This record gives sequence, structure tokens and C-alpha cells, in this order.
Amino acid sequence: MPLPPTTPSPPELPGWTHRFSGKVRDVYAPASPHPAGDVLLLVASDRVSAYDHVLPTPVPGKGAVLTALSRWWFDRLADLVPNHLVDAPPPREVADRAVVVRALDMVPVECVARGYLSGSGTEEYRAGGAVCGVPLPAGLLEGSRLPEPVFTPATKAAVGDHDENVTFEAVVDRVGHETAEDLRRITLAVYARAAEVAEQAGILVADTKLELGRLPDGDGTLVLGDEVLTPDSSRFWPVAGWQPGRTQPSLDKQVVRDWLTSPASGWDRAGDTPPPPLPDEVVERTAAGYREVYRLLTGSDL
Repeated sequence: MPLPPTTPSPPELPGWTHRFSGKVRDVYAPASPHPAGDVLLLVASDRVSAYDHVLPTPVPGKGAVLTALSRWWFDRLADLVPNHLVDAPPPREVADRAVVVRALDMVPVECVARGYLSGSGTEEYRAGGAVCGVPLPAGLLEGSRLPEPVFTPATKAAVGDHDENVTFEAVVDRVGHETAEDLRRITLAVYARAAEVAEQAGILVADTKLELGRLPDGDGTLVLGDEVLTPDSSRFWPVAGWQPGRTQPSLDKQVVRDWLTSPASGWDRAGDTPPPPLPDEVVERTAAGYREVYRLLTGSDL
């Protein structure tokens, strides 16, 4: 996926060599052997992506929120699943939005847990009464709480293509039964912990996406990588505003998605035209929502 031409170049960081840039993160490798071994530097930018496009407008402070919130959650999930963080300081130039991590061989599955009906899950449910092959009760509405959280995986698509929701059986075919069972177990355990913690802070976690991998020279244990339970990878709804049957107020990237699909954007998602710049009001609301999630969960301002 090419980045918009207005995107700033990744910063030059002493001791690190830029490897590549993803939708949001710039990835670096050590320029010389690192004391911690086989590691990478992940630098979260303020870029925002939606509908398989990186938008031309950044959201100020977003990268710092993603990094700080992921660190916060990794610490609170460590008894459930190990993570890729390394206890090594990132360069001071990017210290507020970067982490040093173990390099992982990533499992080619997007691990999604849903506790509420929303997004692509709603579309699948309306079409066939199930999500990723998991039957759900009749009569559910957009925003309905599910009888119990469900594992609704997706295949990791090539850059620029859509991830595709798949059944658990398709995951078994791809990675084997034991790994598929472990992915489901870990994903639902993480979701259950996060949902409990967040609801006490006034936030519903409607759904979340995890990425897991293994250390190249490890014992095969699955390790939590990338980011975790951020407004980029999760749907966060204020408890006080939850009302099934309508679009929910959100503290996440949905603000951007909603504007892009509104007549106000003038954007035809079906064509090849890149998305337009975001209005200042949308940028400000998105940034405020990200900061509010961090404040509510951690009890402090970033």
C-alpha cells in the first residue's frame, strides 16, 4: 500500500536502519548487533488508515496514544499471554511513540473477538444469521450484546487488499488444529480480561483484533505482538451511550470511517480515487476520543 505523497519520511534514528513502513508503524532494525539480540524498533506514527487506504491527514498525538496504551495493556495481560516487548529504551527522538520488540514469525491470522454485534459482523449476521460460521440468535440489532463473546478470525490479506472473515475450520486448515485452538483460547481470554477492566472504567469493548506470533528460536509458545486494545484495533463505546439498534457513540477510529462513508466526504469507495483529506473537526474529534480512552482506562492524561 503506497503512502500518500504528503506523508513525512520516516525519521533517521542513530543506531537503527529503516526497514519498511506499514499503514501506521515504521519498522527499524538495529544498525549493529543489539544487546537484547534479535529485535526491532516499532515507531507508531500519527498516520490513520481506513478501508485499506492510508489517509493524507494525520491525527496529532495518535502514535503516542497507541504506544502508551499498548504498553499499559501488555502489562495487564502478561499472566494470560507473553508479549513481544523488550526492556530496552527506544531512541529519545521517538521515545513517546516507540517500543523495542522481539522479532516474531507472525501467524497469518487476524484474531478477532466480538462481544457485541457491529461492523462486518452485522453485515454477515444480517445475511445469514451467523458470523464467521458461528450461529447467533435471531433478532439481534446493530450494537446488541452477544450471548457470549465469539472468536471471528480473518485471513491476513496482501497489502492493499481486504482481510476476509473466515470460519474456525478455515483457520484449522491454514495453521493446524492445535494452533487454531490456542489462537481462539488466547483471543477470548484477552477479550474477557479487557472487557471487564474497560467496563469498570465506563467503556464497552465491542470487539478487538490481536496478532500473535512465535519467536524464531523459541519453543513454539504464542506471543502477543503488534499493538493491543487500542482505538485503532478495537471498537470502544461509552457505557452511558450504549443503545442497541443504532450506531453507537465511539471513542475510536469509527469517527473517521463514518465521515468517509458520509455524503460530506464525496468519496467513492468503489473507485480508485484515494480518500480525501479529513476536515479539522473530524481530526479533532478523533484525537480527543483516543485521549479520552487513555484517560478513562489509565486514570491519567497522556
